[in-house]
Order: sequence, then structure tokens, then C-alpha cells
Amino acid sequence: MESDLHRQYGAKHLEESMTDRTYRVTEIVGTSPETVEAAIRNGVRRASQTLRHLDWFEVTEVRGHIEDGEVGHFQVTMKVGFRLEDT
Repeated sequence: MESDLHRQYGAKHLEESMTDRTYRVTEIVGTSPETVEAAIRNGVRRASQTLRHLDWFEVTEVRGHIEDGEVGHFQVTMKVGFRLEDT
């Protein structure tokens, strides 16, 4: 079965965009008091301020902080991949 990503961008485009690249992977934790999506966006936004050529992320864990019986904060652990620069 074809994935949504393949249908949206086409398999050929995805293969071309990943050709002959080497990535470094690092782990970050994005947080937000609002939503998991906001935590992801906050983490990616912050990582992009110090890492160049950031190309992808993978959510590896979702956690939260509880305050007075309610969700106080979302914590999303992600791997982010950035292309190594050519020498």
C-alpha cells in the first residue's frame, strides 16, 4: 500500500531529495503547555536556530507533567536529522 507521503510528493521526488546525503542525528525535547503539536514545533524551531541543514524529525516519546490533576506541560522527545556539510 502506498503511503500518504508517497502519494503527496511522489516516490521519485522523495528518492531524489535523499540521494547521496549523510546526516547527523541528535535528540531534543520540545515542550509546550498547550499541545503535543506545539511542543514539536517549539523543539524544531529552537533546534533550527543552532543547527544548519535541519531536514527531518522523528517523535520517539511523548510525556507530560501533571499539575493539580491536569496536564500542565507536554514533553516530546524527538530525533532530528541534519545534513553534514560538504568539505
